[in-house]
Amino acid sequence: VAMGRTLADCERPAVKSETKRCVTSIEGMAEFAASILGEKAWVSTTANTAGSGRMVEVGKVQGRNGGGVTRAVSCHQSLFPYLVYYCHALPLVKVYDVEVMLEGKKANQAVAICHLDTTQWSAGHAAFRALGHRPGEIE
Repeated sequence: VAMGRTLADCERPAVKSETKRCVTSIEGMAEFAASILGEKAWVSTTANTAGSGRMVEVGKVQGRNGGGVTRAVSCHQSLFPYLVYYCHALPLVKVYDVEVMLEGKKANQAVAICHLDTTQWSAGHAAFRALGHRPGEIE
């Protein structure tokens, strides 16, 4: 199932205003990001897996670019027999640095990207299933 989802994500056409690519290396990820953001982009990642799959609290949240709309490339690790990252860029996003708290203590430093226009996304997208909404209803 997971491999089929990876293939479907990589083979589907990009939605309106999206630039996407599936890559199989850190170098491929860097090349794609540079093609969108230029050679001097800020690279960040969620620090570790602490809190993954657990109920956590959100600590300090700080918006990049003063909390305004900015440019970003996000790459999601996909399940496959070898490493595959689904990378994409959409023009209307906000990026946040978020403290992940476990039992009142900082356990992780995460990066969150808020997509402001989801009208072209599939109603079956995992974000909508998790939040109980449909395309265009929420950020």
